[in-house]
Amino acid sequence: MGKFLRFIGILFMGLTSAVTILGGVGTTCVALDATKYDGMEAIAQYQWLYIFYVLATTAIGILGIRATIALVKGKEKSYKDALIVLISGVVIGVIHIITSRALRGGSMPVDMVVYATVITLVIFLILGLPKVKDLVGFEKGGDNGKTAAGGMTSIVMGMLFLSVQMWAGPTHIFDGVNLADHFHTQMLISGAAFFTIGLGLLVYAIFKSAKVNEVVLQDSSISA
Repeated sequence: MGKFLRFIGILFMGLTSAVTILGGVGTTCVALDATKYDGMEAIAQYQWLYIFYVLATTAIGILGIRATIALVKGKEKSYKDALIVLISGVVIGVIHIITSRALRGGSMPVDMVVYATVITLVIFLILGLPKVKDLVGFEKGGDNGKTAAGGMTSIVMGMLFLSVQMWAGPTHIFDGVNLADHFHTQMLISGAAFFTIGLGLLVYAIFKSAKVNEVVLQDSSISA
């Protein structure tokens, strides 16, 4: 049960971080020149604020990736750092939603990022309950299945980056142009990198597990 809960925590943290980065980067076009997009004109006079949202959201996403790596490695205070990132994401996201709804009458796709962050925050609050936290053991160090969880998370993150123009397209089409595909090359490189790293971690975890099992079998044979 402990390994399963760790996997869920690491997976949701990684995916939320990826979506947060994509949300921050995705706001760039409107933040830099809102007058180019129909229905976004009211944002233009608050350009400085939306540039802040871009920087803050992207930074939170990057810190989320860092927290995910720390969870995989079982570092001290990794759980606390993850909570700080998630709470920060919710606070900035909610303020962003309120601002956008007041200025242009809508806030998608920011809502999706905030919903994902809230769900992950709830999961981590549950995983932080005394008895559950001891069972999960985020900060106990060692591998204990964390490498495999990190690998799978990285693979899914890579797939999110590679397919962002498809799943984010419906909320990013302006004048027939899919703005979710604006940073095509960057998303392609980032997605491929995450996918490759994840695959490498997964293969390493499988071989390491096989090696450990082989040693255990050898020890059992000697004992017998």
